[in-house]
Amino acid sequence: MELFMSDINKSNSIILGLCLVIGLSSLGYLLGNAAIRYKEYERTVTVKGLSEREYPADIVIWPIQFSAASNDLEALYKSIDGSTEKIKSFLERSGIGADEISYSSPAITDKSAQRYDNQTKAEFRYAASQTVTVYSEKIELVRQVMGKMSDLGKQGIVFTGANYQSQTEYIFTRLNEVKPEMIEEATRKAREVAEKFASDSKSTLGKIKTASQGQFSISARDKNNPHIKKIRVVSTVAYYLSD
Repeated sequence: MELFMSDINKSNSIILGLCLVIGLSSLGYLLGNAAIRYKEYERTVTVKGLSEREYPADIVIWPIQFSAASNDLEALYKSIDGSTEKIKSFLERSGIGADEISYSSPAITDKSAQRYDNQTKAEFRYAASQTVTVYSEKIELVRQVMGKMSDLGKQGIVFTGANYQSQTEYIFTRLNEVKPEMIEEATRKAREVAEKFASDSKSTLGKIKTASQGQFSISARDKNNPHIKKIRVVSTVAYYLSD
């Protein structure tokens, strides 16, 4: 009898184990199919919204570079000092403050110490260049003064402005002030595009799935108006869609 009961208990245990295995397998299968169906019906739309505005620059950096040449070093320094003083006086008379003007040390070149392939002797032994820099928030005033530089040229000052270091630079420093409104505008435009897509596809726009803000870019509006800056940002937003 005891042997018979032991066999029954073993059979019941085996059956119970098999039921558990089958049940867990079925549950796993059902959950797996549910996840697959969920992914199949999870629909999204990804759109971009652009915000682009124009603002005037608020700082101008204007390097005024000029040169002089002579066979006498002392005379060369006097010429450089004289030209520097003329430029300073001209700028201050035009409304630019003394605290907005800075001066670099003159760069002197001794051409007799240089070797030339054609062995042609330079007309002047010494050449010098110096830069007077205007750093100002008076953008329009500085631009007006730029247009009057020929007055200094008539006084014998030779300006050099072909190299990159002597180019005028306009800076926009108020980006943090305009960021919030531009991000809001870009996000609103992205939603408008998403709503149009949902309407055309007979769907309903849901919540945001993901969103990312692109880099802000600052560039000149065009080559003739470098003092007007174009600010641009693109937001990318993914929305859920439902029927």
